[in-house]
Amino acid sequence: MRRDYFELDVRDVDWYEEDDTPRQPTVSIDFYGPPEELRERFSAPGGDVLASGDLDVSLRLQGPITETDTRGVVSVTDRLTGDYVLELNADAEDVLYFIGAAREYGRNSDDKDGHYRVDVAIEGEHFATFEKSMFLVYDVDGSLLRGRSLIPSGVEL
Repeated sequence: MRRDYFELDVRDVDWYEEDDTPRQPTVSIDFYGPPEELRERFSAPGGDVLASGDLDVSLRLQGPITETDTRGVVSVTDRLTGDYVLELNADAEDVLYFIGAAREYGRNSDDKDGHYRVDVAIEGEHFATFEKSMFLVYDVDGSLLRGRSLIPSGVEL
């Protein structure tokens, strides 16, 4: 599945660093490729859509984290099989800002289900929504950057 089939948009992060009321950050992913291919990748055995707990979200940096123009690859993987559900290119600085907003939302919210939301659409039509509380960040060499990742308390990697 090609990375350019995906369009990414972020909502509810403007409050972050502006001393405003926290709102749950949301990332919207819209898919413009063969619909059956994405549906198949999001399918659990039996045909249901994978549950939020069955998916992991991560960012793999493609350059130094200190550079403002570093790009990265956002990946959603099936936690059980390790298979990629989707991958898309993104500006690392924007993703790290999103993670910061999600971390702050989690600190200031009673919402225990998720620090952020992922909405997936196929050509503008809603497909699935996932509440997530973990977002892992890896450097260009594949090492986990714990301080940049969103890892809920009590989770050991």
